[in-house]
Amino acid sequence: MKSSNFPLIISTWDFGMKANRVTWKILMSGGSSLDAVEKGINAVEKDPDVTSVGYGGIPNAEGYTELDAAIMSGPEHKAGAVAGLREIATPISVARKVMEKTNSILLVGEGAFEFALRNGFKRVDLLTGKARQKWLKWKRGKTAKKMDESHDTIGLLLLDSKRNIYAGCSTSGLAMKIPGRVGDSPIIGAGLYVDNEIGAAASTGFGEQTMMFCGSFLVVENMRRGMSPQRACEEVLRRMVSKGKEKWVGFIALNKEGEYAASSLKKEFPYAIYCKEEQIIQKSKIVKG
Repeated sequence: MKSSNFPLIISTWDFGMKANRVTWKILMSGGSSLDAVEKGINAVEKDPDVTSVGYGGIPNAEGYTELDAAIMSGPEHKAGAVAGLREIATPISVARKVMEKTNSILLVGEGAFEFALRNGFKRVDLLTGKARQKWLKWKRGKTAKKMDESHDTIGLLLLDSKRNIYAGCSTSGLAMKIPGRVGDSPIIGAGLYVDNEIGAAASTGFGEQTMMFCGSFLVVENMRRGMSPQRACEEVLRRMVSKGKEKWVGFIALNKEGEYAASSLKKEFPYAIYCKEEQIIQKSKIVKG
């Protein structure tokens, strides 16, 4: 698909529409593109009904909620990320501080938490009653088969009115994951990637598989070689299948010209589009393998 109007925002899953609305409102009020991406994702991170992102996210196997996030600015080709962050409800905001206030890209665990506190973030009990009940039910069952049930990352891509590109990604990761497990979301080139001359991509789904292929980077590189966003996503998924990797993964992508797409393995996922001409939920195209 192609939009002739900018800004253009696309994000993963139905709850991406909430993020898009906040992002759009900030842009229309004269806010910066980075503010718009951060605050848009904050809207999902703070929603306790979204059990795979931020506050209310399903905890790890020991009952602790650990959050991952990353943000990337195309014009400066800069990024910041946090992983395994506990007791902070808005990891995308901490990731932005990492990008803007340090010479690092990724902070993890206790170091990320202490950095957040030094920069004014408040401790929050992230484990809601709903999430705790899910964890207790899983623990009583003593089964691992449900551990990868939750992978509904919020990934958001923005092509602004100056045709600069930004991206953000946030998640609580796999439900009941091994403590310390980090997926693709905070990994630049895996969970998200921006090249301001070409386009951007973000992923959702089984992060280990995406990391093995530097998935979002590869989508953008495919666009660099002249592929449309749709074909760029599909080719990465086919490459996964060719290597015998067929766990569920999805991508969203856009290019500098305002073309956008989403594709996924075996089953579709909803993604949200927001621009002057449309504000809709669409379904990804399926690569069956």
